[in-house]
Amino acid sequence: MKDVQKELIAISTTLSSLVQQMEKMAEAIEKGSGMAAPKMKAKPAKKAKAPAKKTTASAKKTKSASPKKTVKKKAAKKSAPATAQTPSPAAADAPTMLDNIFGMISRSRGGITVEKLKKRAGLEARQVSNALYKLTQKGKIETLSRGVYVKKK
Repeated sequence: MKDVQKELIAISTTLSSLVQQMEKMAEAIEKGSGMAAPKMKAKPAKKAKAPAKKTTASAKKTKSASPKKTVKKKAAKKSAPATAQTPSPAAADAPTMLDNIFGMISRSRGGITVEKLKKRAGLEARQVSNALYKLTQKGKIETLSRGVYVKKK
């Protein structure tokens, strides 16, 4: 039992030092100094003998490490949409799935069933259902009977 406690203490001290190093790197990145990450000495990993309960000291240390990770994830999420907002010119000209389904519905004289839409569009039932819902909400189509849709007049 004492060996497990010693190992847990060693792990908690290692984690706390890693947290401090991560904080230093995060500050350096925020400042834009371009400082390289400090080199760490590689230590051989010890094999865990058996899972044990965490002591209160190690639990507190791991809890302090988790909020810093979420901050970095939020920052990464903010930068990702900026690159995805610029559509290519070819994508603007291509008809969307909604356009394709609305075209099929408007070409049908007596309405079209969901099964025919799935076969012609090559889509899953959920995708067709979502598209029909969106077109109904926009006021472009209406339900003739259950499962049969027509263009709204």
